[in-house]
Amino acid sequence: MPNFTDVTEFILLGLTNRQELQVLFFVVFLVLYMITLIGNIGMIILISISPQLQSPMYFFLSHLSFVDIWFSSNVTPKMLENLLSATKTISYVGCLVQCYFFIALVHVEVYILAVMAFDRYMAICNPLLYGSKMSRTVCVRLISVPYVYGFSVSLICTLWTYGLYFCGNFEINHFYCADPPLIKIACGGIHIKEYTMIVIAGINFTYSLSVVLVSYTLIVVAVLRMRSVDGRRKAFSTCGSHLTAVTMFYGTLIFMYLRRPTEESVEQGKMVAVFYTTVIPMLNPMIYSLRNKDVKEAVNKAIVKVNLGQRKKSQCSTVNE
Repeated sequence: MPNFTDVTEFILLGLTNRQELQVLFFVVFLVLYMITLIGNIGMIILISISPQLQSPMYFFLSHLSFVDIWFSSNVTPKMLENLLSATKTISYVGCLVQCYFFIALVHVEVYILAVMAFDRYMAICNPLLYGSKMSRTVCVRLISVPYVYGFSVSLICTLWTYGLYFCGNFEINHFYCADPPLIKIACGGIHIKEYTMIVIAGINFTYSLSVVLVSYTLIVVAVLRMRSVDGRRKAFSTCGSHLTAVTMFYGTLIFMYLRRPTEESVEQGKMVAVFYTTVIPMLNPMIYSLRNKDVKEAVNKAIVKVNLGQRKKSQCSTVNE
């Protein structure tokens, strides 16, 4: 019989134990985190104040930015704290909370990406019905489903994580509380957690990715039938940003969660996790803005408004003097 031990806290081994690299990593990830916050908050504000960005596509994009902020904030602050700390611990409750929000936000994001693919399908394949079919009410209902489903599924998954038992090894070979390294150090309740993790991840990734693939297959067929070269170019440029985001996010998550936890997979998973917890949330605003004409115009108009406002203030202060 295993000698189960009550757990009060875990030790997060992090990315490296070399002191000089920890300081370097702290600076790098702090900069990445600040860029993530500024980029995504800026995107949300820009969409809310710009009349030309009031379409369903940008409504869903604002929610993607919102989820990316919380996705990165769930992991990065604790990682930054541990990079400068000697203890590098996280409480048992804190670990479960981090697991809960991580799993919830992953599911929310994959289904938001699926909803965005469906929106592009409606816009390109059914342009005459797009305005009526994708009304504000429909968009709110579509975006509500990922949130409700994601946080509900995460509650079930976290309860299975709570069912893991430990026998004295409390060192998590990761920089946050993730299921694969937790399963690796557990000594009880492993099989049901491992099985359900792979099955739930497989079902949700397969279903959401199927929506994306079917939507884009129909989009490609519709675009190839277009006679206008400009129409084709515009359609592909609109979809290109979303396909880039989908490929990066799904690729890293499938690599992480659709494999059995081993020493090698956990070690590789740390490097992959850096990409989808810090790099992808930072890149998404850039991906959707650099190749998007509407966003560029909205940014330019916002800059002009700010400059005009500052000039008026300076003129008023000069007159008063």
